[in-house]
Formats: sequence, C-alpha cells, structure tokens
Amino acid sequence: MKLKNRFQRKEKKYLLTEEQYAYLQQHFSLMQMDQYGKHTILSLYYDDSDFTLIKRSIAKPNYKEKFRVRSYGCQEQNGPIFLEIKKKVNGIVYKRRLQIEDQQLATFNQQPKRIAVDPSDQQVKSEIDYLVERMHLYPQVLIAYDREAFFGVDDEDFRITFDHQIRFRTDQLDFHHGSSGEKVTSEFAILMEVKALGAYPLWFSQLLSQAKIYPGSFSKYKDVYQHHLSTTNNIQRKEEMHYAS
Repeated sequence: MKLKNRFQRKEKKYLLTEEQYAYLQQHFSLMQMDQYGKHTILSLYYDDSDFTLIKRSIAKPNYKEKFRVRSYGCQEQNGPIFLEIKKKVNGIVYKRRLQIEDQQLATFNQQPKRIAVDPSDQQVKSEIDYLVERMHLYPQVLIAYDREAFFGVDDEDFRITFDHQIRFRTDQLDFHHGSSGEKVTSEFAILMEVKALGAYPLWFSQLLSQAKIYPGSFSKYKDVYQHHLSTTNNIQRKEEMHYAS
C-alpha cells in the first residue's frame, strides 16, 4: 500500500469498546494491515484566533473544510509529513495533500508561499496557500493517537483504521516534542473509521451487525475544542501566545 495524495470517499466512524474491537480482530481474515503496522500519528490542526473553522464544522453545514499538518510517526523516526486540506461536501470527503520535508515545516508556518513543490502538486499547494492566507490560520492544537490501518485484500480502497489512546496538547506544537498529551475522552476505548468508495462488503456489514456496532459521531478536533479550548480564558491565552511569537 502506498500513501495516496488525493481521496474522494465516504467515511463513517464507530465508537468501540475493547470487547467489540477484539471481536472484529478475530474476524479480519479479508483485511490486511498496512506496511506501518501499529504506528503513531500526530496531527497539527490550524485555525484562526476565533476558531472559525471548527465552529463552522460544529454547525454541520453542507460544506466544511479543515487544514492540518500530519506526521506519520514521531520525527525522531523520520516519518513523512503532509500538508492536508480536507473538505466534506454533502457527506463525501475530499482530501488533498502534499508531502514536505521536515525542515520545511518551520518555513511554512512563517511564510507558507516560500515552500517549493513539484509542478504536479502546485494546484494543491495553491489551495492550501489560499486557505491559510484568507483565514489567517496558525497551529492551535496537536492531536496524537496510535493507529492500526487495514485495507481490503480484494479491494484496497476499502480501508478500516483503529485509533487508540487519543490525546492532545496545546503547547510545544512541534512534532519533535513527541506524542505526549492529555487524554481526549473516556467515553469509548477505540475509534474505528471505515473509508469506502461505495457500499461495504457484505461480510463486513454482517460482522458489524453480529457485534452490535453502529455508526457514531465523533471528531477529534471538535471534541478537544468543545471540552478543552472553548472557554474565554483558553482562547485569550492562545491569542496572546500567537501575537507574542
């Protein structure tokens, strides 16, 4: 499996207990774990000083967008870094991203347009530059989790991920500081995301029914914002940190 830079698909989330997760793992013969095995993902979410992007997302419009920088593995492990712009239109997720070098991230945060990319990625880069400049985006929170990712043996576009130990921090917003952070929620044990271009395979639909697993609603950034960032004091503190830098 290669990391793709362009996606168009439906995504559903499921909030699992440890028992439901174990049951699924026992019946995953038609799924294969990707080449990374269980790995740590760090996502640096960008927003403006008023958290406009996440507030729009919470309002559940037909169109919403977000921007983040994602690292697959802590940087001492030399994992790849991606600039990602993610849009959701009428339930369909569109994600476009481009890979950058580790040392380019600091430059991007200071002067986004100075990042040079391959001509084939210029359109994506232009979209990112426009969003970051128009919305005055800057890093707000880092969210980390330990992920297992699987793809279908017969259909590589059918993907399932399991996210464990979801955590966050609002300081040391640098991948080089590792993945430590405060636990995001205790409402469930594991977040499962299912990504498909069309209908689920019949065997998987039956498996969900047998395990009594049903779609849920959860957004990592939304949960962090609503429970940890949305107070007046926290917003004021983030603004002061931004303008002091």
